[in-house]
Amino acid sequence: MTDSIPVLWSDGALLVVDKPAGLPTLPDGYNPQAPHLKRLLEPEYGRLWIVHRLDRSTSGVIVLARTVQAHRALNAQFQEHTVEKIYHAIVTGAPDWEETAIDLPLRADGDRRHRTVVDAQGGKPAVTHLRVLERFAGYSLVEAVPHTGRAHQVRAHLLAAGFPLVGDALYGGAPLWPARGRPGSAPGVEAGVPLLARPALHACSLAFRHPLSGEWRRFEAPYPPDLAAALAALRESRD
Repeated sequence: MTDSIPVLWSDGALLVVDKPAGLPTLPDGYNPQAPHLKRLLEPEYGRLWIVHRLDRSTSGVIVLARTVQAHRALNAQFQEHTVEKIYHAIVTGAPDWEETAIDLPLRADGDRRHRTVVDAQGGKPAVTHLRVLERFAGYSLVEAVPHTGRAHQVRAHLLAAGFPLVGDALYGGAPLWPARGRPGSAPGVEAGVPLLARPALHACSLAFRHPLSGEWRRFEAPYPPDLAAALAALRESRD
C-alpha cells in the first residue's frame, strides 16, 4: 500500500511524503476503518505523529514526526508561522493582478455545508499571498502562500477573491473538461470524462528547520499525473 506514497525524506526524527489526492491524513469520522495516511505508513515506519494536515483531495508535501520531541519542535514552528508552505492551484478566471495578498478573517465550519467562510466579526486572522504563474483561456495557474494555517484557507480565500479552484464543488469550482471538439486532447482522457474533477490544489513545497539540526530544509513534490495532464491540456488549448 505504501508504494503509492512517495517518500521524500526519512530519518530518525522526520518522515516527509508526497500524499496522493483522495487519501485523508487522519481517520474519516464517517468511516474510521477507511485507509488514511497515518495508518498506511505506521506499519513500515513505526509510530508517527501528525504535525499538520492536507485536505483529502489535496496532493503534495506533508511532514510527520517520528518522535515526541520532533513533534513538539515542529508544532512550535507551525504555531509560530515560521514554516513556509507553497501551493499551486488551477483557478477559474483571469485575475487582473500579477500578485496580491488576501487578508480576510476566516471561520471554520461557518455554514450549513461546513465550509470555512469569511467572517469579519467571528473569524480568525488569515493572510494568503497569491501570484499568477501562468494564464490560459478562462483559467490561471496560481501560487498560493498561506501565512496562517486556517482550515481550507487557500480554498476559501480564492473563492473570496472571485477565483475558485477548478474541481472544487464545495467552494464553487466546476470540473475542468477537455477542449470542445478535442475530447482526447490529453493522454488517457476519454470523451465525457473531465480532465480534473477534484480540487486543483497541490502542496508543492514545504520548508522548515529540522527539529534536531536546526538546518533550514525544503522539500518539493512534483505535480501528480492528473494535475500535470490538466495543465498540458490547458497549454495545448492556449497554443
